[in-house]
This record gives sequence, structure tokens and C-alpha cells, in this order.
Amino acid sequence: MKEIKLTTTFFEYESIEALSLADQQLMQAAIAIRKQAYAPYSKFRVGAALLLDDGSVIEGANQENAAYPSGLCAERTAIFYAGATRPQAVIVAIAISACSDLKQTTTPIPPCGACRQAILEYENKQQQPIRMLFMGAAGPVVESPSLINMLPFHFDEDSL
Repeated sequence: MKEIKLTTTFFEYESIEALSLADQQLMQAAIAIRKQAYAPYSKFRVGAALLLDDGSVIEGANQENAAYPSGLCAERTAIFYAGATRPQAVIVAIAISACSDLKQTTTPIPPCGACRQAILEYENKQQQPIRMLFMGAAGPVVESPSLINMLPFHFDEDSL
């Protein structure tokens, strides 16, 4: 047996106000689009804002459907839209904000497994990391320098 030790590094900011001005603006875009989520079943709203290499921002909000799992998460809504409409663009960063209509969410909420896999695909496609910022409705913000930082054992094209 061989022991494998992994180390990852995250940065936690006390609040959105502790971020750089550019990151505050990106997170504010995620918060604003989060309010447009269609979440009649879970009452859980998520907004994602992607910063592209040309400075433009692509937004997405989760979209639920009574026929689970036919809906789509905010992160994949944004990333797939960017891939469909701006296939040559490089995604520099993604900001994610999540909240519940039923309770206070002040803990940073990272992307789900399916979204992590989709973001990983784009990191691999563009051969550059995607910096990630995520938070709840309020409170601390966590930064990860890349998706691979959050998913050290991953499935990608080399696994096929």
C-alpha cells in the first residue's frame, strides 16, 4: 500500500467587500442573476458570472423542471452558453452565489459535482485554469485558483 497525500489551497475573504473591485463586480453580477433563477421546487437559487479574457461577462441562473433532472445549474447554464456563443473565448474566472428562499445561507456554497466536471472540461479545453469564487447569500467568499484544485482526482479525456 502506498499513501497519497494531497494538498489544496483556498483563500477565504471575510465578505464580498474584501475582494478586489473587479472580483466584487463579478460577484455582484452573480448575485444579480441569481435573483432570476427559476427554482419553484427546491427554492434554492444560484447565479454564476463568467469573466472572459476580453473582459466581457456571461451570466447564468439555475433553471429547474418538474421532470427532475431536466433542469440545469447556473454554472453549466453560463459555461455552456459561453461555449456555444463564444467558443474561442478563454474563461478567466467564475463567481457563484447561492441562496435558499427557506433559510439563511451564509456558508460558501461550491459547485455541485456535475458542474465541477463541466468546468474541468473547459479548463482542459482552454489549457488554462479558471479561478473560482463562491459564496452563499452573504458572508465569506472562498477563492480557488482553479477547478483542478477542488477535484484532484478527476475524469477527463485521458481517462477514456
